[in-house]
Amino acid sequence: MSTQHSRRQIWAWAFYDWANSGFATVVLAGFFPLVFQDYWSAAVEPAQANLRLGLGNGAASLCIVLLAPLIGAMADRTGTKKRALLAFALLGALLTAGFALVPQGQWLWALGLFVLATLGFMAANLFYDALLISVAPRQRWHAVSGLGFALGYLGGGLLYLGCVVAVLRPEWLGFAGAIHAALAAFVATGVWWAVFSLPLAVSVSEPPALQANRAALAGGLQQVWQTLTHLRANRPVWMFLIAYWLYIDALGTTIRMAVAYGRSLGFAQADLIVALLITQFVGFPAALLMGWLGQRIGPRRGILLGIGVYIVICVWAAFIQAPWEFYAIAALVGLVQGGVQALSRSLYAGLIPPARAGEFFGFYNLLGKFAALIGPPLFGLFGVWFGDVRYSMLALILLFIAGALMLTRVDLQEANNDAGAAPNR
Repeated sequence: MSTQHSRRQIWAWAFYDWANSGFATVVLAGFFPLVFQDYWSAAVEPAQANLRLGLGNGAASLCIVLLAPLIGAMADRTGTKKRALLAFALLGALLTAGFALVPQGQWLWALGLFVLATLGFMAANLFYDALLISVAPRQRWHAVSGLGFALGYLGGGLLYLGCVVAVLRPEWLGFAGAIHAALAAFVATGVWWAVFSLPLAVSVSEPPALQANRAALAGGLQQVWQTLTHLRANRPVWMFLIAYWLYIDALGTTIRMAVAYGRSLGFAQADLIVALLITQFVGFPAALLMGWLGQRIGPRRGILLGIGVYIVICVWAAFIQAPWEFYAIAALVGLVQGGVQALSRSLYAGLIPPARAGEFFGFYNLLGKFAALIGPPLFGLFGVWFGDVRYSMLALILLFIAGALMLTRVDLQEANNDAGAAPNR
């Protein structure tokens, strides 16, 4: 592969993160929960609306947990990683734009579209992660993974900023009100996702097939069983997955619960919006820096550094008093969030068989979805047990420490020897 072609593939691959991060910021973290409660579920109490949304999130996660290993194995065998990614991405983009067509009060229709769009988002990510192995040489995985997360932060942040401006000042763009601007934001997100997926569609090569389509299902099922057996025998891989499960759970809980935590402490909604924007835009250069740092000191040391910063964040958040502190914490999160995610992805890529990347990343993404079963409930329980929401941060500290300790026990030398590569610490 020529240097020019390699660079073109790398940038095309990374730009998919720019494309799909609009869904993560505008839909998952930004407007969908608010519009769902105030527009589609306005007839019920907020607690009931949140329960409906929680069930929808759970349904999407359960679907991907059940499907991820199998569809990953089938894509490996048929050489359809890119096509599967684009199919799920297109599904997600169309359904996201379709939110704007759901009438007021029709919460069930809105929730159904949300479940399917979220499934498309998560399934496409499975194949996106797996393509990392084929678009870049091994020695550049850490930097390229960081580039993807960096572009995701920048792209998602820019789209979210534009949507926030439209919702706060709808008259500037000719909208009749904030709700009309919010519905239009979903259309913009779907278009953004589809359009910026085109570089990957055009420039990224499809990995070769291992098996004919007609045998893919049976072969995929057999391969999943073989992978479970291989995981049991491959100590570095399963130990890393346990470590990842623990610390990514804590990281994900900070994303999911930050707004609820800030509101419980009495911070204004505007402060929370500003904090999210800070995280997005700090995350852009920081993910690039962490990718570079991972190549210099090794991905494990980079992840451990990020976990250490997160522990400091949790301690500070437990004693936070002023809005400026919330902004500062948001900046710290932006510094390490994307880096920890990017280095985890590239470190895992170096532990697994390249020919079965889709299947193994199916298990990787599966654990990422199962992680939500621990962090958020513990976060809430600690606040109840100790009688103060600030103590919820203790739950996250425990998860981060447990994940870090498990990560230090992963024998990367053994894993890289099995792969015939140099140690990757």
